[in-house]
Amino acid sequence: MWKEYLGGNARIIGIDSSDEVKKLKKYGFEIFVGDQSDPSFWKNFFSKVGKIDILIDDGGHTNIQQIVTLTSSIQNIKDDGIIIVEDTHSSYMKKFNNPNKYSFINFMKKTIDDLNSKFPTLKKFKYSLSDYVYSIIFYESIVGIKINRKRCKENKKVNNKGLKANIIDMRVLTEKKNFLSKLFHKLLFLKNDIKKFFS
Repeated sequence: MWKEYLGGNARIIGIDSSDEVKKLKKYGFEIFVGDQSDPSFWKNFFSKVGKIDILIDDGGHTNIQQIVTLTSSIQNIKDDGIIIVEDTHSSYMKKFNNPNKYSFINFMKKTIDDLNSKFPTLKKFKYSLSDYVYSIIFYESIVGIKINRKRCKENKKVNNKGLKANIIDMRVLTEKKNFLSKLFHKLLFLKNDIKKFFS
């Protein structure tokens, strides 16, 4: 299927935890056997194959497997490449010890915060993928992580060096007005909500 989709010249490399898959080598695939939750496996793997264009993680689906695969591979994906993680619904399933705060989906939510921390005045993350991840796409049960180091630029503030207009920033005044309005509606909602429990 992948040869049909990517073309006959595509270099397709399979990774599995079982030696059984080595029999697929006869179809022209390269096969590596190892543990995707082991960073040293990935280090050894990329030292042999070099940088790649696409990584599809359709492996064991545990949090540690998905997170280690992403974090160990990301620096070895070429610019304009992509990491696709499948079956991310496992982040909500009990058999994968989820939901919990260390799920793969929660890791990706943290990565969204990480990307937005590129803005100069925001606090930076100690562990950051923001120098690799250009964008993230979420689908049902699939996450796509697009890699492009050249596009991972930090926001820079640009000042207008022309005439000063001395315009009042209405956002601040509007925010105060909206806050009071929201508070009023919230109290009204709570009052009505509490009533229904006693009716």
